[in-house]
Amino acid sequence: MDKILVRGLRIFAFHGVNPEEKEAGQLFIIDLTAYLDLQQACEVDNLENTVSYAKIIKTVRRVMQSRKNDLLEFTAQQVIDAVFAEYPPIQRIDIVLKKPDAPIRADFDYVAVELTRGRKQD
Repeated sequence: MDKILVRGLRIFAFHGVNPEEKEAGQLFIIDLTAYLDLQQACEVDNLENTVSYAKIIKTVRRVMQSRKNDLLEFTAQQVIDAVFAEYPPIQRIDIVLKKPDAPIRADFDYVAVELTRGRKQD
């Protein structure tokens, strides 16, 4: 299956278990892979034959900044649900939601969750 990839999307948001995370906020980094059939877009040069990665980014940003969640897992699932709802051609999503500045006393690059979901068939 074909893919649209968004890598290293940086979004400032207010997620975390600690109260200060919801008050001060912090940077989150998202890697997202959307699986869909891009055959028509390969044959006819028309944006209507694909899903705009700019629109996917806009959706991810809106979801990330619309609530203050405790868990990365819950937040990543909200992103997936919104992308599936708004872009019917997408059949599967892989997402890595990274939190590079998590308030943990340790030397690390980031903590993250990774989810893979397929579209539920009605």
